[in-house]
This record gives sequence, structure tokens and C-alpha cells, in this order.
Amino acid sequence: MSDLVFLLLIFFMITSTLISPNAVKLLLPESTSKTMAKQNVTVYIDDNYNFYVGETAVPVADLENHIAAGIERGVEDACVVLRADKTVPVQYVVNVIDAVNEINASSGTKHKVILATSPKSN
Repeated sequence: MSDLVFLLLIFFMITSTLISPNAVKLLLPESTSKTMAKQNVTVYIDDNYNFYVGETAVPVADLENHIAAGIERGVEDACVVLRADKTVPVQYVVNVIDAVNEINASSGTKHKVILATSPKSN
């Protein structure tokens, strides 16, 4: 019986290390602010300048459609959390802001873009 418990323990330890909580690895910019918001949609920009809505790779031309699809119907003030690698040029961040502004203009909503940061190390 103890052998079975030991084997199960090893099995769960091995399988839990295979699960990746964040599929997109980023080095976020550092900040000392601690503003927290409920995220409705998460947009990632990795160090190769690829866009992801959730974990789905999205071309920049379809960014607006994918963000709009990720926001629940009837929500007028959703938060789009932008997690961009700190090496990403500002223009790529502006592309996400423009997509959210287009959604706001076409649907009369007040969605916000929040830039995610990591805690500042001392």
C-alpha cells in the first residue's frame, strides 16, 4: 500500500512540473505602484513582438476583433491588461491601445488598457 502511495506521489510531482501557468514568458517592466484591477482580457507582447490574446497568437490586424470577442457582452468598462516584455518598442503597445480605442468608439464603451508591471527589485 505504501508503494502505491509513493508511486502516486511521484506521478503527481512529475506531472505538476509539466504544467506551465504562463505560456508566454516575459520580462515585465518594473514599477513601485501597486494598482490592482480585475482583468477581463489579457494581451501579451513577447520579445519577438508577437501578440497573444489570452494564449492565442493573433496577427496585429485581427487584434481588435480578438479583444472584442474576449470582453463579455454588456460590460461597458472592462480592463484589458497588457503584459508587454520590457524590450518591446512603444509602437507595439500603442497598437493595443488603438485597438481598444476603436472598440470603444464603435460600441460606445469605456474599456481601459492597463500596463502590467513586475515589482521593482532593490
